[in-house]
Amino acid sequence: MKFNKTVMSVIVILSLILGAWNAFAAHGEKKAEKKAILLVAFGTSEPDAQKSFDQIDAQTKKAFAGMDIRWAFTSKIIRAKLAKQGKMLDSPEVALAKMMGDGYTHVAVLSLHTIPGEEFHELVRNVHLFGQMADGFETILVARPLLSSHEDMETVAKTLLKNIPGRKAEEAVLFMGHGTEHHPADAIYLAMNQVFQELDPLAFVGTVEGKPTIEDILSKLKKLKSKKVWLMPMMSVAGDHAKNDMAGDEADSWKSILIKNGYTCEPVLKGTAEFSEIVDVWLDHLRTVVSHF
Repeated sequence: MKFNKTVMSVIVILSLILGAWNAFAAHGEKKAEKKAILLVAFGTSEPDAQKSFDQIDAQTKKAFAGMDIRWAFTSKIIRAKLAKQGKMLDSPEVALAKMMGDGYTHVAVLSLHTIPGEEFHELVRNVHLFGQMADGFETILVARPLLSSHEDMETVAKTLLKNIPGRKAEEAVLFMGHGTEHHPADAIYLAMNQVFQELDPLAFVGTVEGKPTIEDILSKLKKLKSKKVWLMPMMSVAGDHAKNDMAGDEADSWKSILIKNGYTCEPVLKGTAEFSEIVDVWLDHLRTVVSHF
């Protein structure tokens, strides 16, 4: 009995040594390439707004047919709401941990945010940390958000302006951006407003939580002869902000404020990601990243 225990102990020790050696040897081996794309959005719990993400998903799968596609939402609130509906969405960090566990070697992370604000920079920092992990991804890169160059801005502005159904030449249009406390990124909305103004003097950009404000735009509208204002989100989805802050019936909505000031309003509840030309801007940024694989 004593002999058997001794033999068994030796076998266990040898097994551990051999296992450690094999693991060490495997660590030095090059993994088989396995590529994927992680699409990262703020998220939405509005069923109607989901069509924007469906559009992005379809175009991404068509453009990158040989790569696996996964999704993540940055908003904890949105993920919690969806979980109550039985829809489980990961945070970018959880999604990346799962992808690492599934053996992906090359990952392109596409930021579906409109501007490079706080959430984008947080995403970049966390992705960088994943890239530093031992025996993790060989390459992991983040593609830029929508409005990352003057060319991007012009493409988005022209696409939105030509997709306002029934607008007459003398009617104004106001696009709602989200805005951010990240001041360098918030300045993009001012730049975007300038792009719209150069294309169409009756087109403006305002924000919910930044600059320009609805009051800033209202002072400009009063100098014009327009009596009708079209309202349209400059956000990837026509979610809560578009339905309530922009087009809602509450006293502080943009529609209500404009009506109070003597204008008639026509909201268009379509997110920017519902337009294939705008999704192509995001996908061009993704192609740039994937080209480094």
